[in-house]
Amino acid sequence: MDEAFRALADPTRRRLLDRLNERNGQTLRELCAGLATSRQAVSKHLSALEAANLVTTARRGREKLHYLNAAPIIAIADRWLSSYDRQRAAALADLSTALEHQPMENPTFVYTTYITTTPRRLWAALIEPAFTRRYWGGVALMSDWQVGSPVLWQDAPDGEPRDLGQRVLAAEPYRRLSYSWHGFQPEHAEHFGWSAEDLAARLGERRSTVTFEIEPHGDSAVRLTVVHDDFSPDSEMHRAISGQLDGSGGWPVLLASLKTLLETGEPMREPVG
Repeated sequence: MDEAFRALADPTRRRLLDRLNERNGQTLRELCAGLATSRQAVSKHLSALEAANLVTTARRGREKLHYLNAAPIIAIADRWLSSYDRQRAAALADLSTALEHQPMENPTFVYTTYITTTPRRLWAALIEPAFTRRYWGGVALMSDWQVGSPVLWQDAPDGEPRDLGQRVLAAEPYRRLSYSWHGFQPEHAEHFGWSAEDLAARLGERRSTVTFEIEPHGDSAVRLTVVHDDFSPDSEMHRAISGQLDGSGGWPVLLASLKTLLETGEPMREPVG
């Protein structure tokens, strides 16, 4: 947290974060464009932001893309905002987003967190039904985790596993897991108050992809990076998994619960009220 505050104290670094907030996933060359500073200076600023975990990177072919990472900001908010204040802040942020919203052509969600655990145990938490049920809000993910196999959802222990069209795209034990994401379901329409026409429009979105990248970090921790991409332009699903639709939290809250479970033995508790 101290590193995050030090990194945020520099106006150039804040401007770089603003630019990534406007369009996530930029190269060093793109971030340098229009800045009255050298490429080397921008690279140093980005290194400081990476060290503070405010920026994370991912390779796409020969390019190194930079993404805004919300984990430290969420940690700061969790430390000083009560559950009540956090809900009020989320409501104001949702209003601001609605008033200022501009369509996103290539939305991408990237989130990096550090967990005190082992790659083997984190892998088990991602693929074992008994594990996923504890931090996925009661949902067990079921698959043999072979490429091409379905990823089934079981909403209750005695429920019938459902095939929502998700398929395993990559499974490298203890290193990388990737699968296609589901589309919206009728229960989403009921939850969000959508009409049949609203749901039909959202069913036209293409399927996105979520990828979990696991890297050892020191002797007792792992670095988990979640990349959720390949959304349709101005995707409603992107807003849902980012926690922007109803304040439910999306991936940030789910991953915080995963981290808490692995580090304490218990998932994060849902806020009351």
